[in-house]
Amino acid sequence: MPTYSYRCANCGFEFDKHQSFTEDSLIICPNCEEPTLRKVFNSIGVSFNGSGFYRNDSRAAAKKGSDAAASSSSSAASTPAPAAAPKSDAKKPDTKKPSAPSSPAS
Repeated sequence: MPTYSYRCANCGFEFDKHQSFTEDSLIICPNCEEPTLRKVFNSIGVSFNGSGFYRNDSRAAAKKGSDAAASSSSSAASTPAPAAAPKSDAKKPDTKKPSAPSSPAS
């Protein structure tokens, strides 16, 4: 049986009551005996996070995604990162061939 919280709008008296779903809500305050008793609704203590909680999520798709993520992370760990390309504005070494020696003058 669920527990419901009640608060009187007239005197502010608060209490909890175990009631079945089929029972009518209480309306008479046991403290001031006025018909101003209201149920207090609080946020629930359950939070659904992650995949699998929506209709469009499926176990097959989740398994494929986890397999792909596992294979990409393992291949990334075993494969070294490529070396960075040289910068285009860096000074390049002189690669010109020396010119042929001129023939001696006679």
